[in-house]
Amino acid sequence: MPDTYGPPPKRVLFEFQESGGGRWRTNVDIFDRDGAVRHMTMTYRPDGRPTPAENPNTEADSVAVLMPAADVMVVNLGRAKTLGSVRTYTMLPGGNEMIESAAGLNGDGLPFVRTFHFKRVR
Repeated sequence: MPDTYGPPPKRVLFEFQESGGGRWRTNVDIFDRDGAVRHMTMTYRPDGRPTPAENPNTEADSVAVLMPAADVMVVNLGRAKTLGSVRTYTMLPGGNEMIESAAGLNGDGLPFVRTFHFKRVR
């Protein structure tokens, strides 16, 4: 993770729901250490085509999602028609843990990849 990224969030919640017609809806809540909460919702077909975020935030106003395998999701986040970041989510066997690998550019325009691990909350 680049030094300029700052501390990781206190908590992140992902909620994935089938929304019919081959579409999915994902809600993401990021709880920062200072108490702020960032929320993003997207409804999409996992076919790699762009769709607008339902509540754009500083990180993304559009998204493209592809699921090349049942346990892998690739997400391309865009903001103001520029690339924000590319993220790969992988579910581990058993479905209780997920790994996020996120690629982007740091403040100096240099590429980085960072990894977060998530545990399922029921």
